[in-house]
Amino acid sequence: MREPFGAPHRRREPRSTYRLQVRPSFDLHEAASVVDHLDRLGADWVYLSPILPSRAGSDHGYDVVGHDRVDDARGGEPGLEAVADAAHRRGRGILVDIVPNHVGVADAAQNPWWWSLLQLGRESPHADAFDVDWALTGGRLRLPVLGGTVEEAAADGDLRVEHGELRYFEHRFPLAPGSVDDGADALTVHDRQHYELVNWQRADAELNYRRFFAVNELAGVRVERTEVFRATHAEIVRWVRDGLADGIRVDHPDGLAAPGDYLDRLAEATGGAYVLVEKILEGDEPLPPHWRTDGTTGYDALADIDRVLVDPAGEAALDALDARLRAETGIDGPTDWHELIHGTKRGIADGILRSEVLRLERMLPEPRPADAADALAELLACFPVYRSYLPGGRKHLDAAARLAREHRPDLAASVDALLPVLADPAHPVAIRFQQTSGMVMAKGVEDTAFYRCTRLGSLTEVGGDPSEFAIDVDAFHARQMRRHSAWPHSMTTLSTHDTKRGEDVRARIDVLAEVPERWSIELDGLRATAGSTGDGPFDVLLWQAIIGAWPLERERAHAYAEKASREASVSTHWTAPDEAFERRMHEVIDRAYDVPAVRERLDAFVAWLAPAGWSNSLSAKLLQLTMPGVPDVYQGGELWETSLVDPDNRRPVDFDLRRRMLREVDAGFERGDLPSVDESAAAKLLVTSRALRLRRDRPGLFTRYTPLEVAGAAARHAIAFDRGGAVTVATRLPVGLAERAGAGPAASVGPDAWGDTVVLVKRMPLQDVLTGRRFDGGAIRLAELLATYPVALLAPDPEETR
Repeated sequence: MREPFGAPHRRREPRSTYRLQVRPSFDLHEAASVVDHLDRLGADWVYLSPILPSRAGSDHGYDVVGHDRVDDARGGEPGLEAVADAAHRRGRGILVDIVPNHVGVADAAQNPWWWSLLQLGRESPHADAFDVDWALTGGRLRLPVLGGTVEEAAADGDLRVEHGELRYFEHRFPLAPGSVDDGADALTVHDRQHYELVNWQRADAELNYRRFFAVNELAGVRVERTEVFRATHAEIVRWVRDGLADGIRVDHPDGLAAPGDYLDRLAEATGGAYVLVEKILEGDEPLPPHWRTDGTTGYDALADIDRVLVDPAGEAALDALDARLRAETGIDGPTDWHELIHGTKRGIADGILRSEVLRLERMLPEPRPADAADALAELLACFPVYRSYLPGGRKHLDAAARLAREHRPDLAASVDALLPVLADPAHPVAIRFQQTSGMVMAKGVEDTAFYRCTRLGSLTEVGGDPSEFAIDVDAFHARQMRRHSAWPHSMTTLSTHDTKRGEDVRARIDVLAEVPERWSIELDGLRATAGSTGDGPFDVLLWQAIIGAWPLERERAHAYAEKASREASVSTHWTAPDEAFERRMHEVIDRAYDVPAVRERLDAFVAWLAPAGWSNSLSAKLLQLTMPGVPDVYQGGELWETSLVDPDNRRPVDFDLRRRMLREVDAGFERGDLPSVDESAAAKLLVTSRALRLRRDRPGLFTRYTPLEVAGAAARHAIAFDRGGAVTVATRLPVGLAERAGAGPAASVGPDAWGDTVVLVKRMPLQDVLTGRRFDGGAIRLAELLATYPVALLAPDPEETR
């Protein structure tokens, strides 16, 4: 049944998107002002980060505090109208990011629903919107904000009644009606409220509201309830109904009680608008085919591209380097990926998400096993994917049970007792277990294990499985044919606001798999001159990030190191920083800038490595922009994208520079003056703009996916496919290719490297849209086709096909 506030919608799918981070310092009016550049670049739709009201000062917008309007701080309704008008006048579309799973509650006064919940408790008209276990605390919402006990806060005067509110430092809380009388002190007033202020350290095990992962300031909402869905989506649906938005990107659907039902309701409300889901797939896990979505936000595509550019021959040497450093520095812990993530996930289930495990235990029907919490935590640690969607995905629960019995034979009977409940799609425990498994996976893998598995940092990216070191060209082709067949409108990406490293950082790090012995020597030299943190595997992670992003501002390097080391939770921690370790870590970074011997070695190695990294970058970009799916360019990514983990990847973008460079590239192309592959990134801008324009303006050339044969001695160094007229050719493993001709390992690949290698295409007039050069088709020599760039994009010559 169609939602009453929905309306018929003219269905559109984007041919590409360009992501913009909308914030108070770059609002919707600013976004409107760059649409001309995005249009000239070749982007089809403008992809906006969340634009509902969020916490004051938020740069990301995922801490939504209201659902009734466009955020005034981000330009408000006039701003959305401006960017929509700028896009639609040019025939472009608008994709908007939405956040159905949670709301921001860091400042209760900014969120009317949360404020009402605190003031009125279960009597609040918004009480059913939040997922609260009232029984645990006798009807009070537990808020982990104190540095000590509430008695200590009151005695010190930090907890006080002021201006009709209860206050603790900068925190403000409402007072229940009639809860204040003359002479009542702050502690007495506190005890009369519908909430209980507790020490922040109690959140891990004692919280009684569902959060986004382990973020206390983001409270889960129950969007599965019809009235909550309507209240939180009326404004979003209006954007679609009024033609202000053409599609929707759904953040974190795995946190919802019933993602499939949610997508059904969203489709009905929007008249079947284009919808993507931020869904991370593990290995060969398919996206549920019955979901009413056009696909994912592209992390699966990112993983394919990264791995086809990694040399499988480097795995053993990088493993040996990792083992040596672990032995040298006494870093314990498993090196097998699956054993590693079992431990990190179990640590999360027993640690920062203990409160979720205990809530599951409380929800179990009686009689329940005495060790039920232990068994639940073990099942969560063993769960092979982010979550199941019962009745679909029952095999994942069974797999987790088998693994749990192997790890903990003493829990076998309890695991067997829990299975019937956890497998029942209608049981509240089963529903909540599915919501919880994704939390444990995200925190245990993305936010912990990815910082401990350091042999090659480009493999530890969101959506990737580091145990898969590389794939060959045939495997890449097979995956793209499946993508084209099953999800032709799914997004592809290389960088996002959540990636741990920007696309061009990863492309440079990929080169290390081709030169593991040289990398080992350079690493030893850097550690000898700059010192060691005392954690060998972390030294690898740190130097790979610095080398991948170099030249890198000092403050960015320090910020990355602090976050990465604390996320790893080996030598230091967020809640208990090791001052000695962190001091050594920051000293190592400073020496990279201040000690000539370190700086010179770093500069020399990066100079040697960079050309091969640029080759990988251009190959990755062209593959992503022309493979099956809808390619997204993350803001600024038409030039070198050398960001590190957030918030570094949300830095402001110089669009004036990009607009000017695009004009220069276009003018130079007309003159036959092609940009060089160098630090300016003009070559990447050329590749990005030509691929986007071809994809948008000649969509008939992108209707199928056919692998092309590459023949000759250097065939393994090329990837080629025909998209239905448009032909992509890209270089892989550039160091090995250059060495074939006796060139320096990081030198530009010359004709001698390709030798007699050819790509076999249809015999017809073709033009490389990157260089303007024409070919007759048939067996095209790569020495000629790739003489200027490591990539080529061939299309039927428009002058010959008129």
